[in-house]
Amino acid sequence: MNRRLPGHPPPPDLDSGAAPEFFSTEVAAARRFYLNLNPPRRQPLAVVCGGVESCNPSYEIHRDTFPFYSVEYVVRGRGTLAFGRQRHPLLPGRLFSYGPGVHHGIRSEPSDPMVKYFVDFTGTRALKLLQNARLSPGRIAHIFPPHEVQGIFDELIASGTTGTRQSAELCGRLLECLLLKIAAARSPVEAKESRAFTTYQHCRDHAQRHFLRLRTLDQLAGECRAHPAYLCRLFRRYDHQSPYQYLLRLKMNAAADLLRSPDALVKQVAARIGFGDAFHFSRTFKAAFGLSPDAFRRMR
Repeated sequence: MNRRLPGHPPPPDLDSGAAPEFFSTEVAAARRFYLNLNPPRRQPLAVVCGGVESCNPSYEIHRDTFPFYSVEYVVRGRGTLAFGRQRHPLLPGRLFSYGPGVHHGIRSEPSDPMVKYFVDFTGTRALKLLQNARLSPGRIAHIFPPHEVQGIFDELIASGTTGTRQSAELCGRLLECLLLKIAAARSPVEAKESRAFTTYQHCRDHAQRHFLRLRTLDQLAGECRAHPAYLCRLFRRYDHQSPYQYLLRLKMNAAADLLRSPDALVKQVAARIGFGDAFHFSRTFKAAFGLSPDAFRRMR
């Protein structure tokens, strides 16, 4: 279905059930919210509308452009996405973006219609936020695990439909959280990259399960059957930190929880998380949180 795109669409008449012209009619059911569909041009960030749609088997749209930036997220069913001449399969966990000047087409698989979330937004910061999430218009990503960001979309819908004076600001903050979560939870789409990501995911999960006894990068790499240098490259690529920094953060968070006990001694906590030297532990704890273990205990 082709849709005419107005440059500055007027707000819909919610009492009559009207929707913006760029919404598809090829949906079996939808839960949507509408905010200001004609926000000020210089506003830093403005959520325009959003929701979740259950596609009809015949759902198909083609657009040469779109008046806002948009992020869509498939949670059920299958389909096909076209960016120009490139075709991409859509399946649960697949997420993509488009915006002004981006030619795109979306088609639902008739035998397995899609259910997908979306949020449309604009503003002077909008493009930069998408770029920081590595989801510039015309890009596609995969979220791991598949339902990792669905809760934020649900919060967006709930906040957008309340109609309070805080709805617009709250939706803007939730959008920023959504894009941060996408940056943290995305996994590669390409097969070659997916193999590397699988190795990274395995090593990260191993660190999460065994961080109390793991002490060095070499120990982590050996148990994951990966070369330490390769493991460092994977963590830098997908997590923007070294595997040892990740391991250390897990240890420090556990230490903070243990220090909340009134009977906990610093040297006992240090030993519990794998530090043989309590002074080294205290220095590391302060570097991580800006407070010594004793000062942290006094905050309770």
